[in-house]
Amino acid sequence: MFRKGFHYWRWFKRVTIYAAVFLILFIAICNIWLVLSTQKQVYGTAEVAPHRSVALVLGTSRKLSDGRANPYFENRMQTTYDLYKTGKVDYIIVSGDNRSRYYNEPLEMRKALIAKGVPSGIITLDYAGLRTLDSIVRCKEIFGQESIVIITQSFHSYRSLFISNYYEMDAIVVVADEPGVWQSLQVLTREVLARPLAILDLYLFNTSPRFLGEKEELNRL
Repeated sequence: MFRKGFHYWRWFKRVTIYAAVFLILFIAICNIWLVLSTQKQVYGTAEVAPHRSVALVLGTSRKLSDGRANPYFENRMQTTYDLYKTGKVDYIIVSGDNRSRYYNEPLEMRKALIAKGVPSGIITLDYAGLRTLDSIVRCKEIFGQESIVIITQSFHSYRSLFISNYYEMDAIVVVADEPGVWQSLQVLTREVLARPLAILDLYLFNTSPRFLGEKEELNRL
């Protein structure tokens, strides 16, 4: 009886080790594939980026959980303004979560951009950008835009472009500045795990946006 139990324990231990090794390799391969296939589409500043008529700004909370300003939000707004100011974009879609009357990422982005000097008439709000895939697919299917510049941080840029490429969009990213090392390390850890999930969403689960609906026109001056 003891030998039988010991045998099962050794079998379980071996399977667990193999599963862990497979999972680590899968995560590593997905990350390498995703980054290498998109890195040439990433630009560091507005000045060096080519012109795109439409910018897609991916949403994040304006405030951190402790009430302080979110540097990811602030830096995305600054990069978007820089693109507008240098004539690299003509129209802007702000896409994010609108889960309640007290949490509205697109509206907050619109307010921040207008405060910087971006005309309200060129800003279109996408209230159903619940996650990256939703924002990108809705940009194409709902707003009819396939040639775009995406504004987000560097860690997020590769996954955004990978999804865009899957849907055969002509997309580039202009990266916004990232905050301190510790805060960046935390979100990068989550992103390393999000990349394999994105690949599974696209190639295995065929995941669609939660909301699509009717086509909409961009706001234009």
